[in-house]
Amino acid sequence: MDRRKVVVLGSLGQLGVELVRVFQERGYQVSGFDRSEVDIGDSARVEQALAREDPAIVLNAAAYNQVDVAEKEPLPAFLANALAVRNLAMACRQLDAQLVHFSTDYVFDGAAGRPYTEEDATHPLGAYAVSKLAGELYAQAYLDKPLVIRTCGVFGPAGLKTARGNFVETMLRLAANGQPIRVVDDHVASPTYSPLLADRTADLVERGQHGLFHVGGGQAISWFDYAAMIFRAAGLHPELRPTNEREFRTAARRPRFSALSNAKMERSGVAPMPPLERAVEMYLDARKRYLRV
Repeated sequence: MDRRKVVVLGSLGQLGVELVRVFQERGYQVSGFDRSEVDIGDSARVEQALAREDPAIVLNAAAYNQVDVAEKEPLPAFLANALAVRNLAMACRQLDAQLVHFSTDYVFDGAAGRPYTEEDATHPLGAYAVSKLAGELYAQAYLDKPLVIRTCGVFGPAGLKTARGNFVETMLRLAANGQPIRVVDDHVASPTYSPLLADRTADLVERGQHGLFHVGGGQAISWFDYAAMIFRAAGLHPELRPTNEREFRTAARRPRFSALSNAKMERSGVAPMPPLERAVEMYLDARKRYLRV
């Protein structure tokens, strides 16, 4: 096994493309697979692909994240977010490879009213959230030293090319429509810029960390205030109106305050996240470069 060999699953997503880039820049030999190449729900394909690559590190950025659809169709979410992680964990155990798996703030119910730490009890509120928590448990059940990273509200330049985009792209698209924009002001998160998340992930791996870590954007902010920040950074002035959970009903229940505390990450010696406003500016700069390509 080459200790510098890395496999990234979900390599074309907003996080996956950044993981490939960051680990390559740090001198690792990186193989990236998207779902068309390796469906992690297929245990035989997973076993074959990882045995062929024989990596030291497997980074799983593949996920099913259609939160509302999962309420009507829970099985696809559970297959992708839970049983597929079991497949990866079992294959990593055979190869003695480290699994780095990404989870979500949605494993919490949002009732604490403060940023969550790794010691806080989980309480998922819906099918998607249950599937993500089950994925964490499968990684921990089959492996002695997995690295499970919970994150929140990921946005990155690759969202320009993915089917579902991200919150920033949604806001920019709505602003271009010229209609009033309504965003909830009673739900708080810690949106996370994917290139920074990929960097912090590599830092944790290179420090030999394992177990559970929160790597969020570092700032607790309502989605309404986040939208206002995006428009400010982009120099746009659409009509932005606050709404709330009662008016804006969705199929899935969402945690009302699911910001994540990065204190454990910072205690391990990894640099704090920059202010969210700076991350949004970085995104908009990267977006311009992406659109020129």
